[in-house]
Amino acid sequence: MGDAFFRHMVAGMRNGVLAFTRDGRLTLINDEAYAIFDIPRRPCDLGRPVAEVLQEHPEVVRVLNSAFDVHLLPNRAELRLRPSGKVIGYTLGLVRDDAGGVIGASMFFKDLTRVEQLEERERLRDRLAAVGEMAAAIAHEVKNPLAGIEVMAGLLRRRVADAPDAQKVLTDIITEAKMANKIVQEVLEFVRPIRLQVDRTAVASAVQSAVQMAETKVRGSISVDVRLPEGLPLIHGDQHQLTQLFTNLLTNAYEAMEGRGRVVVTASAARIDDGTEGRAAVLVELADEGPGMTPEVAERVFSPFFTTKPQGSGLGLAIVRKIVDAHDGSIDLQTTPGAGTTIRVTLPVRGVDEFTN
Repeated sequence: MGDAFFRHMVAGMRNGVLAFTRDGRLTLINDEAYAIFDIPRRPCDLGRPVAEVLQEHPEVVRVLNSAFDVHLLPNRAELRLRPSGKVIGYTLGLVRDDAGGVIGASMFFKDLTRVEQLEERERLRDRLAAVGEMAAAIAHEVKNPLAGIEVMAGLLRRRVADAPDAQKVLTDIITEAKMANKIVQEVLEFVRPIRLQVDRTAVASAVQSAVQMAETKVRGSISVDVRLPEGLPLIHGDQHQLTQLFTNLLTNAYEAMEGRGRVVVTASAARIDDGTEGRAAVLVELADEGPGMTPEVAERVFSPFFTTKPQGSGLGLAIVRKIVDAHDGSIDLQTTPGAGTTIRVTLPVRGVDEFTN
């Protein structure tokens, strides 16, 4: 009765639990531990060396091996798992026999990935708020001279209508001034805090509006195949911001294909894994037939000011990520050089704040 009760209790824990003997052999591991480590349960795991069972996680094995050597075991520490990128918070403890001798050790841990993401999001918001104040002041100082340059160049161009060389130079000046002004506007848009006007929103409507807006920004023969099933749940979101999000993604796809090709936009109901029972969400996928990206480019594509375009500001996809984060969603991509790119945007039906208030 006692042993069975103990086994059922450990199996039902929402924390990962494992224990091992002094010689490093596994004596206990529950289902939550298997799930966090993303390894299959095998009947023969108990009694095997921990290093073999967790061979995909050498960083965890190193921590476990140190349990008998460290004078003061960590009561609360964090560790990032590879290659999943999960963050776990763990506690190590020694297992002693009746005489007080150390016969093994245990580890209790929990998946903190969601908590880590929320904390990083808050840190990013604080940094952006400080940068935003500085950028706003600089932008006001820069915009006025740019406007003056553009106006004066336009006046001068009308006065030298009979001088083709001067006309070309002045046209280039006006074009560059417009480009610089556009970059200033994008910087302001990026650093300005997003204040969502949240309402019950249909993601399909935002996608349809984005398709219409993106078509006006890029010339060429682009085919857009939109597949939006009926019955998708409404989300708590900002219609205007979501439209901008999908407009930026479509525009980026059009430019990557240089005005020729096909984009397929699909949507479906989904769930977000939050470490508990999950949350209802809407998944939108945009697949293009563009040139794709190298792994190095794909890793940095959402970073501010990173661009592969000669005249790009590198803020379009950074703004996309910012809008997704503001909606408590997620964005990722799958790409292969020469085989196109698929971007997946997952938006929860209800934001995390609505569950904590």
